[in-house]
Amino acid sequence: MPEIEITGPLPVLDDLGRPQNFGWARSPLWEYDSAYLRAPRRSICEGDRYILFSPTHLVMMELLDDGYLGYMCVSVVSLKDWKRSTQSYITPFPLGCFDLPSSSESGSIKYFRKKNLLNFAVMEEGVRIIMLDIPRFGSLRTLRGKVVLTPPEGADSLVTHMPWRGRGDAFCFSRRSPHYTAEGVIQHGSGEIIFTKGNGWGIFDWHRGIRPRTDLRFWASGCGQWEGQQLGFSVGYSSADSSQGTENAFFLDGKLHKLDQVSFHIPSDKDVPWRFTSNDMRLEMFFTPLQERDENRQMFFYSLKRRQLFGSFHGRVVLDDGRVINFQDITGMAERRKSRL
Repeated sequence: MPEIEITGPLPVLDDLGRPQNFGWARSPLWEYDSAYLRAPRRSICEGDRYILFSPTHLVMMELLDDGYLGYMCVSVVSLKDWKRSTQSYITPFPLGCFDLPSSSESGSIKYFRKKNLLNFAVMEEGVRIIMLDIPRFGSLRTLRGKVVLTPPEGADSLVTHMPWRGRGDAFCFSRRSPHYTAEGVIQHGSGEIIFTKGNGWGIFDWHRGIRPRTDLRFWASGCGQWEGQQLGFSVGYSSADSSQGTENAFFLDGKLHKLDQVSFHIPSDKDVPWRFTSNDMRLEMFFTPLQERDENRQMFFYSLKRRQLFGSFHGRVVLDDGRVINFQDITGMAERRKSRL
């Protein structure tokens, strides 16, 4: 079945709350209202994540409501010595208490628990503002600051709406935008993480949906500079049916170049780079992991296992217009996520 590009507004759900109109788009054209969902709240999965890069650090911030388990998680990785600090705050059975908006283009998210603040706000023209204040992060250090994310003019996003195999009411509605310019300062203990135009980048990862009982998901993304232009990518796959729209694309100065199916070749030897290839022969990419984070969450009969790796990408990609890009030293991350209930 060929992929279906959506070019005009369509509803994600019908009047009975069933998913419809599957495919992919270059912008959030679908109309989605979580009030139409008929599934139990414990089956609804919602998440917002931002990944920031400076010449010295990678900072990842995530809010996840997975029905049975929710959390706010922040990781800071030093790109000089590849040391990492991570802080997670668990919320059992959040069931919508994070109040994550139905739209990826508007709304503000404010998480405030035990003096820890994380705020994501969407402004005009797609600008996003991130504010965080964690009094005790890692070795009792503070982590606080403000970063402004600005998309390139006329930037695309990779938006997908996919059904799950074997469950008619389940779906995954997501948006990936690996192309922001980041500007701001985050105070990390006695030091500072500085993001400036041309030396600060950001990735936005957003998803809403109803999940099945089990899910296995792979995802990788990175952002940086290539010959004075901004290069970013998002590739991945899961148990969902991606035949009508895959989650794979490269971005050059914010413009999307769509790829078909991408395979992750993950070696058993941790010292061997990961390899990524596409079935249309347009991608040959390698990932050298330099830092790893393993996560294992259990809440009664619900489990979440995730392996996250941070490192550097290099490789070759053919754009939609036939241009060939040979890139290297693009900082990013890759992960394997498995959930079961």
